[in-house]
Amino acid sequence: MEEPRQGKERKRFKVSPLLGLDAWIDSSLYELRFRLAEFWEDTTIFFRRFHVTGWRRAVFEVLGEAFTWGTAGSVVMLMLAIPAFHETEKNWRTRDDFAVTFLDRYGNEIGQRGILHRSAVPIDELPDHVIKAVLATEDRRFFDHFGIDFLGLSRAMTENLRANSVVQGGSTITQQLAKNLFLTNERSLDRKIKEAFLALWLESNLTKKEILQTYLDRAYMGGGTFGIAAAAQFYFGKSIKDVNLAEAAMLAGLFKAPAKYAPHVNLPAARARANVVLTNLVQGGLMTEGQVVGARRNPASVVDRGRSESPDYFLDWAFDEVRKVAQKLPSHTLVVRTTLDTGIQKAAEESAEYHLRQYGKEYNVTQAAIVVLENNGAVRAIVGGRDYGESQFNRATVAQRQAGSSFKPYVYAAAMEKGMTPKTMISGGAVSWGNWSPQNYSRQYLGKIDLTTALVKSINTVPVRLAKDYLTTAPIVALTKAMGVESPISSHKTMVLGTSGMTVMDQATGYNVFATGGIAGMRHAFNQILNQNGDVLWDWKKDGVKPHRVLSETAANNMNFMLAQVPEWGTGRRAALPMTRVAGKTGTTQSYRDAWFVGFTGNYTAAVWFGNDNFTPTKELTGGILPAMTWQRFMNYVHQNIDLKAIPGIDPTMPKQEKVAAAKPATGEDEDALKVDERPRVLSNATATAVREIGQALKAAPQLKLPILPAKVSAL
Repeated sequence: MEEPRQGKERKRFKVSPLLGLDAWIDSSLYELRFRLAEFWEDTTIFFRRFHVTGWRRAVFEVLGEAFTWGTAGSVVMLMLAIPAFHETEKNWRTRDDFAVTFLDRYGNEIGQRGILHRSAVPIDELPDHVIKAVLATEDRRFFDHFGIDFLGLSRAMTENLRANSVVQGGSTITQQLAKNLFLTNERSLDRKIKEAFLALWLESNLTKKEILQTYLDRAYMGGGTFGIAAAAQFYFGKSIKDVNLAEAAMLAGLFKAPAKYAPHVNLPAARARANVVLTNLVQGGLMTEGQVVGARRNPASVVDRGRSESPDYFLDWAFDEVRKVAQKLPSHTLVVRTTLDTGIQKAAEESAEYHLRQYGKEYNVTQAAIVVLENNGAVRAIVGGRDYGESQFNRATVAQRQAGSSFKPYVYAAAMEKGMTPKTMISGGAVSWGNWSPQNYSRQYLGKIDLTTALVKSINTVPVRLAKDYLTTAPIVALTKAMGVESPISSHKTMVLGTSGMTVMDQATGYNVFATGGIAGMRHAFNQILNQNGDVLWDWKKDGVKPHRVLSETAANNMNFMLAQVPEWGTGRRAALPMTRVAGKTGTTQSYRDAWFVGFTGNYTAAVWFGNDNFTPTKELTGGILPAMTWQRFMNYVHQNIDLKAIPGIDPTMPKQEKVAAAKPATGEDEDALKVDERPRVLSNATATAVREIGQALKAAPQLKLPILPAKVSAL
């Protein structure tokens, strides 16, 4: 009996494959461990031959550390370089083939963009003293460095420390070209890092001759001109080939600060700067004192261009808008009748400059931006910064800054669309959304309050509660986009308090929907595009985006009712106007980095921003101070001698005087300086319409054989 059982067990053992696999794995692991130990021992014995002691070991330790840190540094450098090199993907070599002449709303020429009607002169044909003047002033070692001049940078730092101020710059021509081609004038560490990498990229992809040629052709030279050839024609009325040494020195002096040294604006400063350039020529060994003495004794004179300033920030933006629609037009040499009102433009510029000059140091704020729209969507003014000559970066249309509480109306508008009203009661108490517990500006919480009070007093917890319990962020983002905001709006829960970046143009466009009673799609930079013969190629009324409703009339009226309270008994009292009712909202971001006031009347909508390019905090500047005061100052001018219209859904009756706070300075000083000159009378709407009809009738009557009217007149 036992013998058959043993046979069965042997048979069962022989047919089991798992035991064999297990044995193979065990033996293989043992063999692998043995081989690894053997390999490690052999490796250790081999490297013992290279064991060093004494000073040799110190050398090897230093080299090892250098290799380690060098590898880590290379990885970091690559990470920093990749964003910079993405900028080179656009077609930067070719210029736009558009030549555009811009007219204001009344048909007066205000500037040009594109191919500026003056071909660039090849660098081989430029006078020798022109090249030497530029190199002596901008980059003496241009032909010796590889894009970044460390010797020049150290020399500039030494001179700046010696003078205890910035008297020399360390940027090379290649770095300046990199900034002009790919970047903005925004002062930030990120921009400087990109600039350095792009300079190296340009040096490896272009010759020195090509870099210098491109730099001379594309630099801003003041007076609305780009390129040294266009500047020579504008300032001296002659070709760049014919300028003398004194004129070449004056042109070379413009690269540093074209607005400051523009000779048609400040000839003494331009001549003083030209004298510095002549000194640079001598110090750089490019010329002798005897060669420049004639230019010192006979400084350059310029063609009288008057003191009219070009609205360059507006022109830059309008040119971009033209290119969006002009690609399909049969002609690329165009005359564009814009919506710019030069009177409003100057008033906005003056108001921004006045408040920066008076209160900039007090509040540690250096920049401002403004956009003004008539409520028919026409953009009447753009202030993209304090000085276009110093910085062509358009803070009104490009810079995305956090909106703060000025974003809250978009949240409340979504709530109005949901069926709420200004009298809807909601808790103003503390609220938590996940691990986020926002606080009010006063650090205090309220009980039940109506939505009007919550918006007027800018209570933070209420819009958060609206989004969390009633809306979610999705409909808010969708409505914001529908109202014309082009900047990307985050759907994160914190967006309800304005953490997303928005441009000043976005804000003016969005609030214009409230001013129109809920209609979007009305913003435009120009009314017509014509060819040189005066033929209309594109017309806003026929070819532009069709206005469409994005807010119901009820929701828009409810929003206007609430926003009209802000300048009367809320945070925007300094924006109130004496002749008409105002609606709007203030905004202040974290650490006081951005201050906003965005408001509208029955006639105009305007957005105002104050802040610093480097994102440094201001000294507790809020939207209800300088932005509201600036808004009130130029809007007071804008509303003189026009037919005042009511805000949709709002009683036009002015509130009692004691409720309206005058726009006074932060201190009691210089109150008289806030008085604005009365706006000159212009044609009424009825008269302007009649004049246009007469012009159209004359055009339609060729049998009269009337002379062809100039473009400026026929555009009426």
